[in-house]
Amino acid sequence: MRSTNRLTTAVVGAAVLLGCVSGPAASQGGDDGKRVLVFSKTAGFRHDSIPDGVTALKQLGETSGFSVDATEDAATFTSGNLRRYDAVVFLSTTGDVLNTAQQRAFEGYIRHGGGYVGIHAAADTEYDWAFYGGLAGAYFQSHPAIQPATVDVEDHAHPATSALEQTWNRTDEWYNYRSNPRERAHVLASLDETSYTGGTMNGDHPIAWCQNYQGGRAFYTGGGHTKESYADPVFRRHLAGGILYAIGDVQADCRPENGYRPLFDGTAASLDDWRQAGPGSFTLDDNGTITSTGGMGMLWYAGSGFGAYSLKLDWRMAGDDNSGVFVGFPPSDDPWSAVNNGYEIQIDATDVPEKTTGSVYGFRSADLKKRDRALNPPGEWNTYEIRVEGERLRVWLNGVKINDFTNTDPARSLRDGHLGIQNHGADDQVSFRNVRIKELPGKGG
Repeated sequence: MRSTNRLTTAVVGAAVLLGCVSGPAASQGGDDGKRVLVFSKTAGFRHDSIPDGVTALKQLGETSGFSVDATEDAATFTSGNLRRYDAVVFLSTTGDVLNTAQQRAFEGYIRHGGGYVGIHAAADTEYDWAFYGGLAGAYFQSHPAIQPATVDVEDHAHPATSALEQTWNRTDEWYNYRSNPRERAHVLASLDETSYTGGTMNGDHPIAWCQNYQGGRAFYTGGGHTKESYADPVFRRHLAGGILYAIGDVQADCRPENGYRPLFDGTAASLDDWRQAGPGSFTLDDNGTITSTGGMGMLWYAGSGFGAYSLKLDWRMAGDDNSGVFVGFPPSDDPWSAVNNGYEIQIDATDVPEKTTGSVYGFRSADLKKRDRALNPPGEWNTYEIRVEGERLRVWLNGVKINDFTNTDPARSLRDGHLGIQNHGADDQVSFRNVRIKELPGKGG
């Protein structure tokens, strides 16, 4: 299983924490492992929180396992120098900060798999550079006065938002954007425009998002105007998660997501259409997750069956645990009906290939190389997309397609069936959250 540096401590060695962020890149952290370049040049308004942001990012590097260089020198944007870094953070940059050659070098860096993190005024940067506008996701338009607002968290699996509650109340300078990034990027959190004054995005106001962009990984957050933001441990975790995604230490599904409706949204009321089949149960936690207890049983959605659809859900193992997602079975309070008449997409860290995470249990192994690269380890959230069209069943893990299976057994037809999640046994603890579905046109082929 792929390892992660998320909880490791960076080797600081003899590096010196420099107070000045101008001039050539100043290094913080060790020379081994992942490296991040923090760029904070301004050609327009200059935020007085930039030094606080640089200090916070260096401290996050020490605790999260990546080295940080900070600079305001655009001359560092050369192809050779950028290759040293796993991600570049644009920290409240403003205006035109790179010349044509520097822009070309950065484009090449992203297209070869580099990472981008934009913080706050990174959206107020390079208005005449279309590549950058697409990478950032949206350009700044205006902002009201600094004030408290409610942030609605839409994605609870991405490392930037996985530790947040459903709503996040904080004070900042809340940007309005010239366009809505939702169709192009994966929205992680949005502003409740009824909770403050001055929002202009007609009630759909993304404030943090991620995307796969022309070969690279991109994360943007609109927070970070105030000095206080960078002392806030919750905002710092938000930034750390975004950076860990951008440098590739933690995987996430950052494809645009539209048209889904919740089957389980973290509330007790949303479990009304679910029924327990067989022994054991699931426990609803205060943070909106359900965790398997005992077994061997299954919690299944009795509200309706489904034909062609995309099912998404987030899941997390505590350790070497066992569970799975069942699809395509007839309604029944006998969990073995799902085993015998449907298919299980397995969640198991250590079994044989056709019975481990990402497999169609007992029938088809996942592409193990792709699966291992995409899989976050126990303790981290993962996202499945299970897409059924006709008799074809495909599985994406954190946005990476890892399985493609076609049913040929009439007794297990996928054209109409129910959905369920397994509680496997007393020693298995697997948590689920944010179960949502989008029904697709037709029955497929």
